[in-house]
Amino acid sequence: MSSLLLGHTEPGGRSEGLDEHSRAVGRHAERLAKKFDSGDFGLAAGLLHDLGKAKEEFQAYLRDERGSEPHSAEGAKFAARHYSKPCPRPFAGPIGRLLGFPIAGHHAGLANGHAVCGGTLPLNERLATAQTMEPWFDLGELPVFKAAPAPLLAAKLEPFAWAFFIRMLFSALVDADFLETERWFNEGNRQPVERGWQGSLGQLKTALDLSLKGFDAKTSDLAGLRAEVLHDCRAAASHQTGLFSLTVPTGGGKTLSSLAFALDHAIAHNLDRVIYVIPFTSIIEQTADVFGKALGDPEAILEHHSAFDDDNFRSSDREDRDGAEKLRLATQNWDRPIVVTTAVQFFESLFSNRTSRCRKLHNIARSVVVLDEAQTLPIKLLRPCLAALNELARGYRTSVVLCTATQPALTRAAGLRAPEALRDVKEIIQPGRNLYGHLRRVRTERAEVFSDAQLVEGLAKVERGLVIVNNRRHARELFEALGKSGLAGACHLSTAMTAAHRQHVLADIRQELKDRKQVRLISTSLIEAGVDISFDAVWRAWAGLDQIAQAAGRCNREGELGKLGGTLTIFQPEEREGRKPPPELKTNAETAKRVLTDGLDPLSPEAVAAYFRELLWTKDDGGTWKGLDKVKVGEDETLGIMKTIENSAPDLNFRFADIAEAFRFIEDAMVPVIIPASAHRIGGASDGLIRQLRLGPTVGGLARKLQRYLVQVPRKDRGEMIALGLIEVVREKDFGQQFALLTDRERYVDVSGLKWRDLTDRTPESNIT
Repeated sequence: MSSLLLGHTEPGGRSEGLDEHSRAVGRHAERLAKKFDSGDFGLAAGLLHDLGKAKEEFQAYLRDERGSEPHSAEGAKFAARHYSKPCPRPFAGPIGRLLGFPIAGHHAGLANGHAVCGGTLPLNERLATAQTMEPWFDLGELPVFKAAPAPLLAAKLEPFAWAFFIRMLFSALVDADFLETERWFNEGNRQPVERGWQGSLGQLKTALDLSLKGFDAKTSDLAGLRAEVLHDCRAAASHQTGLFSLTVPTGGGKTLSSLAFALDHAIAHNLDRVIYVIPFTSIIEQTADVFGKALGDPEAILEHHSAFDDDNFRSSDREDRDGAEKLRLATQNWDRPIVVTTAVQFFESLFSNRTSRCRKLHNIARSVVVLDEAQTLPIKLLRPCLAALNELARGYRTSVVLCTATQPALTRAAGLRAPEALRDVKEIIQPGRNLYGHLRRVRTERAEVFSDAQLVEGLAKVERGLVIVNNRRHARELFEALGKSGLAGACHLSTAMTAAHRQHVLADIRQELKDRKQVRLISTSLIEAGVDISFDAVWRAWAGLDQIAQAAGRCNREGELGKLGGTLTIFQPEEREGRKPPPELKTNAETAKRVLTDGLDPLSPEAVAAYFRELLWTKDDGGTWKGLDKVKVGEDETLGIMKTIENSAPDLNFRFADIAEAFRFIEDAMVPVIIPASAHRIGGASDGLIRQLRLGPTVGGLARKLQRYLVQVPRKDRGEMIALGLIEVVREKDFGQQFALLTDRERYVDVSGLKWRDLTDRTPESNIT
């Protein structure tokens, strides 16, 4: 019978048997799930995932005799019946339920257990309406489970761990299914599969070792301190996997030192990759470029933004005959040894229910995750974020490094009493280093309200000055005022520019600074994190102390002005239309002001510790810690994500779809606009890339290349530009509105980037993407 069943077909008569495809997916999912000691679960899910394709209705569809037919729930229904007995403790439920969610969701995504969400039917309803079927293969081929999966044995009775495991198993199944479909599809079309990387972490380490010879302690005191940081990082790499912190003030060389720790640690413990998580899209390209040069192999590095992981990539339980839809909708699976991504991409994927986002999750297992600027995690989602980090370290052999100049109070040792507070976090820097004292290079001043005119006047008094404000509109208006003043060296940075454009501007600025020419830069906060640049004086609009410390790191960065030779002025911007800060930034700024009322140095470790205690501990809410998990899940106004998971655990009716909708780093999501080279020669996508977008059968690799030529804008404003004919939606039938191409060339300006009707969107929302 199995030889007669079809899995995929093409119009020319080429076909793949269902037996062949299912066994291939089973073997592949088994390999992927072995990374978290659950290969037998991957095998079972793979063998059963397409059981519904054996239905006569689906076989007729593959023979082009009728329309498509849902097929995912039948395998889940069989798993629920075949594995109906409760699993031995500590897991308190049947194995069939664990398998049912991934199998039923391998096309449409993980559903809720029993509640409809956004038109997606819940698992219980899908199981009730699915046909009852038996596999075509011998049931003896299915694994026999005598114990709970290994990650759940470690977690015991914690509901979060159960839901997390289902996501990881879902990831292994979806990626295996995609890769096997891609292999078959491309073989028939004689197209190469552009996946994987031929090399080893050892080779990358050798290249990095050569690059780090530049950390010569003898050249200067600063070089000596950076060498000490590097030494501590390499010395700590032999520690057992788990949770780490790396606390190094700005300018201490923590980017490459943290990479050295991560590579050494991965090699020492036979881990697979390094995932570098950055808060801002604006610095992904720079970080990846630094890594590429240090490692001598840019192809080993994957840059993965958030731009093309929108809900427009939603699929359904219906599949086209040859699997091409699966390829169109798929995005990255993080198959490179070094991944540079955003915090939005990383954490929203961990709580997503979509195939396009979740297929990479299994590759986080057995990795080193460096969480750069760890203090930028959103407070309203802090508990689920910390729970995910804890679970990765406990059940999936993942080491997590909290890498920052201003460590937030996220640990039990630092006083955080929320249940998910991190425990047993090992600090990499040896005690007694006093890096803050040695690396401090600026003196701080606090000012009252500064008008734009006063800021321009201040810039006129220095040769090389930087002003950082809290939103794009203020930055643009201040830059215009600076231009009208006639001062030399006026320049501007904003996320209204594409990444390629920003890189070009930054390269010019660095050269001008190196040549000691006049440079007067107006920027949003994108300049603060990871941008290696140095000015004589910096003005920073009030923000949280972590951002103020980052701003200080752009002043006298190399100590070129001598000890405390730089000046950081903290000021209150004048109130004007469109400059109101978002609530979170306003809260952070007010907290910083309260902490500093007793005369504390805003850059001191004592001030930073007091700031984070004030910011986080006030979210106690009578011991419930609702302030650290303050999102609406489904129709419930009171439950956060952690309580929702806890309440769903007894009958394993997890609300995956509701939680995915609720877990948003940014409430008002930004959406991408592709800038073509015709609108900006340096910052725009070439005609060749645009042609591939219009004509190519799949876009997975192309989406990655287009990331450098995007500007993120508010969804409403992009919609209005589309309606006015200023933007063309490319291949909307295939991809929804994901690929929106700017057609009005006048809308992109060389000095300030993309102009759209409403420029009041604020920096945190527009930067952390």
